Amino acid sequence: MTENTNWTRRKALKAMGLGIAGFMVPANFRTVKGSVPFIPLRQEPFVPDKPVTAITLGAGARGNVYGNFAEAFPEMLNITGVAEPVDIRRKRYKDQHGIPEENVFTTWEHVFSRPRFADAIIITTPDHLHYEPCMQALEMGYDILLEKPIAPTEAECRDILEKVNKTGQVVAVCHVLRYAPYFQKMEALLREDAIGEIVSMHHFEPIQHVHMAHSYVRGNWHNSDTSTPIILAKSCHDTDMMRWLAGTPCRKISAFGNLTWFRSENAPAGAPARCTDNCPVEQTCPYSALRIYYRNRDWIYVFDFPDDPEKHGEAILEYLRTTDYGRCVYRMDNNQPDHYVCAMEFDKGITATFNMEAFTSYHGRRTRMMGAMGDIRGDMNTFTLTDFRTGESTEFDDSAEDVEHYQQSGHGGGDWRLMHDWVRAVAKHDASLLTSTIEASIESHLIGFAAEKSRLNGRTVEVKL
Repeated sequence: MTENTNWTRRKALKAMGLGIAGFMVPANFRTVKGSVPFIPLRQEPFVPDKPVTAITLGAGARGNVYGNFAEAFPEMLNITGVAEPVDIRRKRYKDQHGIPEENVFTTWEHVFSRPRFADAIIITTPDHLHYEPCMQALEMGYDILLEKPIAPTEAECRDILEKVNKTGQVVAVCHVLRYAPYFQKMEALLREDAIGEIVSMHHFEPIQHVHMAHSYVRGNWHNSDTSTPIILAKSCHDTDMMRWLAGTPCRKISAFGNLTWFRSENAPAGAPARCTDNCPVEQTCPYSALRIYYRNRDWIYVFDFPDDPEKHGEAILEYLRTTDYGRCVYRMDNNQPDHYVCAMEFDKGITATFNMEAFTSYHGRRTRMMGAMGDIRGDMNTFTLTDFRTGESTEFDDSAEDVEHYQQSGHGGGDWRLMHDWVRAVAKHDASLLTSTIEASIESHLIGFAAEKSRLNGRTVEVKL
């Protein structure tokens, strides 16, 4: 496919929902001293001659995030098939995208029993079901959008990379933080030597205590043996971001961490197996499933509700009575660490630390970059750059009008910005148009695998690229 030259810049911007104002200097960017506006960085808007066609494997939360891009920008992406074992999810996805009945499947295997019938495959299956569909899709000539992690094991990740290099297909890994304006601007400033030579960094991911309980104690990633280690499942975004910001490979890592709190010996006296079974401390427990899901209605995106809103309450209670989401957090078969610390050494003598922490009241990654001529400190909403040479501190804020439309997609607007660049890369069959290529993204996974080896074996581990 080639770019449609009939699309003017103004039309393309309108189609992308950005508006011409998106390229103006927004008024709400402010400085502590001086004036350097933050204009979010991205590629020029692109609209293909005809929409890229894709089949979604897995119509859960992430499958719907990327599917919603197709609904918002039908001139760019058309979802033409779906594979999903859960009936209600499969039907809703089919209806939302108008997918023909012959292209609706129960499992991913059924998709590959047919000759290729789309340009690309979107893989948003559970972690342990990434490797096989990815390898088959590559063999059949599909381009791929691959949700992270790439695969649960180092050997499988390397297999996929080798297969991509052999077939030449376009594969984007969903390291969406690379597409968030906040991190894009930070990375650009570092490459411009805004703080001089990078000396060290500290990156902190506060998971937030309820999020930890939801995803990594009760949820799909509660057990590393059946999913992936938390350093990959949650934090390959972070190891990827650290590698990208450093601009050079990580060579050594020492990691520490364990499961301290969400254990049976910490269960309150008399706590039953489920929060719905008259727990004596349910009203005051911060991890009460009744409090989180039923009373506060938080994190309920994982539940498949009936169409009638009046029946949602009873549906939640049924989930709490019958699934892991209603189990006591102290009586789960979980094994993921609830705190994790890494000390890392990158090329050029750059040292770094990474902390992943469950026990916080807040979330949002915190990053500190220290250079010979300045430093950067940020919280994923704003960051401040201080120049040692001038003494000037400049605050950058990404909450301007031009990111609002993409902001709804999550990850600071990165989800749909990734989709925009992936569609362009598939349409032009040019993986170099991506920031999160398989070649770049695999390094974050190799850092994660090395971290787990270090944590489990109590030694410093070399990262072998």
